[in-house]
Amino acid sequence: MESIIALSELLGSPVVDANGGIRGRVREAVINRQEDPQRISGFLVKSRRGMRMLPPSRVHVVPGGGVMIRNDHPPEEWAEPVNSADDLHLDRDLLDQQIIDVNGRKVVRVNDVDLKLETVGNISNIRINEVDVGPRGAVRRLLKGLVPRGTIRTLVEKLAIKSIPFEFVNMIEVDPARRVRLKIQHDRLNDIHPAELADILEDLGSAQREAVFETLDEETAAETIEEIEDPKLQQSLMESLEHDHAADIVEEMDPDAAADLLAGLDSYHSVQILEEMEQAEREEVQELLEFDKNTAAGHMTTDYIAVPPDATCRTAIDALQKYEGGVETIGTVYVVGKDETLVGAVPLSKIAMSVPDEPLKPLMMDVLITCRMNSKEKDFAELFDKYNLTSLPVVDDKGKLAGIITADDVIGMLRDRV
Repeated sequence: MESIIALSELLGSPVVDANGGIRGRVREAVINRQEDPQRISGFLVKSRRGMRMLPPSRVHVVPGGGVMIRNDHPPEEWAEPVNSADDLHLDRDLLDQQIIDVNGRKVVRVNDVDLKLETVGNISNIRINEVDVGPRGAVRRLLKGLVPRGTIRTLVEKLAIKSIPFEFVNMIEVDPARRVRLKIQHDRLNDIHPAELADILEDLGSAQREAVFETLDEETAAETIEEIEDPKLQQSLMESLEHDHAADIVEEMDPDAAADLLAGLDSYHSVQILEEMEQAEREEVQELLEFDKNTAAGHMTTDYIAVPPDATCRTAIDALQKYEGGVETIGTVYVVGKDETLVGAVPLSKIAMSVPDEPLKPLMMDVLITCRMNSKEKDFAELFDKYNLTSLPVVDDKGKLAGIITADDVIGMLRDRV
């Protein structure tokens, strides 16, 4: 026989003996996640002799509403609870807690827990089925003890069901050691789009936010931190990490975004993170940090694809295959001389429609739009608008290619002004 019972109904339910006498009441449902992350391993029961632990094997659903546990052994024979770091207490650790719905990609609060009760003979097996994040659980708990259980069930059945299968639940544990012991992992978060992860982090409390962020892999964390619009939130997340971990994340960021981020940190954290970075990435970011953030140089990235003047389409494709920069920087391939002087630019669309051995020079844009490193924000923003650019090369006084500004950079700059 199989039935669904709510954790809120189970909590407070009586433990009765063979004669029907009440010998205690359930105070907590416990899961040992090392043994089985979804099966109830026992109940903490308040008896006259104090707290005791009972197995879930004799749970019965009472006709007309309610739950009870039958235990024929006298309370003095009931086992004393053993505290284990592997134990998850559903009332303490799950009810009213913020969780991440990895399927719906949002933060929700647990109002109740639906448990699946399977009974074979007199032996019961109870597993977490779903978590209730809607009005049913809230109403059930609000009215518990105030109106009859049957009335509550009748009312709740009229409300919309809003629940999440437990396999789509990412619990948040702020203690790293306990997270490991409970085998709480956030691997599935790495599959969520960074923009949605940024929204999730913004919806969490400070401790929960930091606990989730530190479990993301470096690439996902880098993309997520770039999607967060609040500089103070960016800074607090990075400053919450060990410096070597923060450095690994910064190395995965676009250089211009990394420079902006480090410029916003206090000098201690910024210096410590830079010292932990690999030399090439550190030098690249340090160079950008020297520029005025209100100029073209302060907004440019040094990630771009550049090839020599004698390059062919095949050369450009080979460079593209080896390129590790962001997707927003690959729309144009730049042609530079031996002294890094900018010669021209070729749209990737033209390369894609040409034969591999065709030279790039004939494919270069007729008019090459550039800006100087000290150009003001207003000036290069106007160039994007006037020429409908997706990227803009930035050159120094000698015409050398110093970096590029992408449309994303301009959009972000304008958004900050709104």
